[in-house]
Amino acid sequence: MEAMTAKDVAIRSELKPGDLGYLIHLHGLLYAREYGYGLGFESYVAEGLCEFCSRYDPDADRLWICEAGGRMVGSLFAMHRPEAAQLRYFLVDPAYRGQGLGTRLMGSCMDFLRERGYARAYLWTTDELIEAARIYERFGFRLGEERESTTFGKRLVERRYQVELRSPTP
Repeated sequence: MEAMTAKDVAIRSELKPGDLGYLIHLHGLLYAREYGYGLGFESYVAEGLCEFCSRYDPDADRLWICEAGGRMVGSLFAMHRPEAAQLRYFLVDPAYRGQGLGTRLMGSCMDFLRERGYARAYLWTTDELIEAARIYERFGFRLGEERESTTFGKRLVERRYQVELRSPTP
């Protein structure tokens, strides 16, 4: 079988049956393997995906599911909140990292946020996700808040990044 690259990835913006369960599964496996996160993280993802689906507004929310060879290899969600958009579930399969797929996802997301007129966006991540933070910073996100946490089964620092999407009016 020939190795697939990010060029072979198709991105869709609709959920299909099985996607939610697979996203929970994929996040749980990858974050446990790469960072030692426990079941608390998997539960956090499940709760958030449930909230996304129950509050979904096609005019204000969007998701990007990456597929290659018939399997999911990445994701990113933008969810409306009262004061801003929240980005969630940014994930790229290790086999597809370093090929620009994460940048492609963030670019699509930022275009969507601007098209929809969002003034601000934010996301939560952890101090261990250094490569993801570099992508966020390339798109203008800045670190705004930090807090220690053991929510995911280990001690870490949760970080909130935010970006202003419109210039303030004088």
